[in-house]
Amino acid sequence: MSPTPPLFSLPEARTRFTKSTREALNNKNIKPLLSTFSQLPGSENEKKCTLDQAFRGVLEEEISLLKFCSQINKPCICTASTPFVLLGDVLDCLPLDQCDTIFTFVEKNVATWKSVKQSFLCNIHFHILLDLLRRLSKSQNTVFCGRIQLFLARLFPLSEKSGLNLQSQFNLENVTVFNTNEQESTLGQKHTEDREEGMDVEEGEMGDDEAPTTCSIPIDYNLYRKFWSLQDYFRNPVQCYEKISWKTFLKYSEEVLAVFKSYKLDDTQASRKKMEELKTGGEHVYFAKFLTSEKLMDLQLSDSNFRRHILLQYLILFQYLKGQVKFKSSNYVLTDEQSLWIEDTTKSVYQLLSENPPDGERFSKMVEHILNTEENWNSWKNEGCPSFVKERTSDTKPTRVVRKRTAPEDFLGKGPNKKILMGNEELTRLWNLCPDNMEACKSETREYMPTLEEFFEEAIEQADPENMVENEYKAVNNSNYGWRALRLLARRSPHFFQPTNQQFKSLPEYLENMVIKLAKELPPPSEEIKTGEDEDEEDNDALLKENESPDVRRDKPVTGEQIEVFANKLGERWKVLAPYLEMKDSEIRQIECDSEDMKMRAKQLLVAWQDQEGVHATPENLINALNKSGLNDLAESLTNDNETNS
Repeated sequence: MSPTPPLFSLPEARTRFTKSTREALNNKNIKPLLSTFSQLPGSENEKKCTLDQAFRGVLEEEISLLKFCSQINKPCICTASTPFVLLGDVLDCLPLDQCDTIFTFVEKNVATWKSVKQSFLCNIHFHILLDLLRRLSKSQNTVFCGRIQLFLARLFPLSEKSGLNLQSQFNLENVTVFNTNEQESTLGQKHTEDREEGMDVEEGEMGDDEAPTTCSIPIDYNLYRKFWSLQDYFRNPVQCYEKISWKTFLKYSEEVLAVFKSYKLDDTQASRKKMEELKTGGEHVYFAKFLTSEKLMDLQLSDSNFRRHILLQYLILFQYLKGQVKFKSSNYVLTDEQSLWIEDTTKSVYQLLSENPPDGERFSKMVEHILNTEENWNSWKNEGCPSFVKERTSDTKPTRVVRKRTAPEDFLGKGPNKKILMGNEELTRLWNLCPDNMEACKSETREYMPTLEEFFEEAIEQADPENMVENEYKAVNNSNYGWRALRLLARRSPHFFQPTNQQFKSLPEYLENMVIKLAKELPPPSEEIKTGEDEDEEDNDALLKENESPDVRRDKPVTGEQIEVFANKLGERWKVLAPYLEMKDSEIRQIECDSEDMKMRAKQLLVAWQDQEGVHATPENLINALNKSGLNDLAESLTNDNETNS
């Protein structure tokens, strides 16, 4: 009989796992755990649950166990939720200053946490961090709260619904507290004392550096109250749709903005301290809440950053009031008068931002750009926050077997004289005008596209300076003519696809340039009446042409027809030839970007070479380049074609 396998013992397994865990922590290596896991008897589920208990037992002694636990989870010898459970236990047990240290470890291993694919584990991690966020104070632990928010933004995709304010709810708990009792206000007394103290100082006793720091803005309790009352509208913009609240907001806003317009900050004096702090590396202090003390009111209104905060709040409020929000009530509609006031006030706010030092103009344009971008996010939320990841459609449909159709010749043409009967006498006559339909389509009578000589004859004559045609009367300035000229050039001229660094400001300027090029290539227009002497000269020219040697013909530049024929033969091998035609890498990349058709790329290469070499773009030079590039078959073919044409 074979010996029975040893049974799983929970106490023994937990003891061995605890010992291996401590050994792994001391050696900073997970091999002891892997060895113990493979040696212990029992099922995988039993060993995983026991290892989880061992981890939680050692947790009280070693916080660094989290790091090993996240590594052990990769070979899957513990349950997938163990690292998250341990993280939650650690954060619940430790004070906030030590939680900061643990969270630093979590931040550094964001790639490990993102590798988890199970949605329920992501939800566990999300709730652990939310519990930690609730323990923190937004005013005292502002940086820690921001780190958690940024980590969640990195951990979850951009379209994660849990991180979005889908219903456009406002933080109504953000209440700005200020002095609402006029009897307790000291603003009036303070302003009187400052004015009396100022009267004791005679003119000329203090220099610019010793000027009083008190603000020249007359501040009283009414301005103080109206200024801070606006924060309630910024906190809850829905109030602006109520008539009474809107009138109050309108009145307060006009007074506050009037103060901003009347008492503008000086770029050289108001921002002197701030520029010195930036030069000396002074740290910027951030406050999560506004300081609403009456004693700080004059300093706040004289601070450029504080003014920017208030003006930016206006722009955000106006964007919400004018924007289309999916969850906004149907009753929240602005009147024409309100819309007009918001539009005018928005312009005034941007003007104030541009006048506010330092770099007001730049800051104003940046804010305008950011708010315009925000409109795209509003549209995305109104559409239900669709995912940014587009999944590929899987081609799982079975391929259908295409049945070959019988040729028309097999069942047509059975009538008298092998005519194709169309069922109607007139249709039969029209269909059988030409026995071969493809040949009928290629007939010269169906060629409606003019030649380059015919179409540009008038433009070439007008471009000649001897004819003295004014620019406004030239055909290239006609938009209809320009449109047809572009289509004809695209079909018949190789220059249309030639890459060039020359910039043209208008279509007539481009066409004028093309007409000059065509005038050099095209033959001069023939005269209607030829004299006998002209005919004799033509006969002599033809006779000389016949007697030309092949070497002389080979020295002549290649023609457009030769380029067209040879480009079809060159095809995919154009890139092999390009370096031997002294083409730069940038020109080769430009040709690849302009077209995907290999024959068109070959044609563009030859046209670019022709423009680059000019009169030296001869068949002989092209044949030499082909031989150097190893394309001997094409070189031989071009040589034969050249001799045949001659």
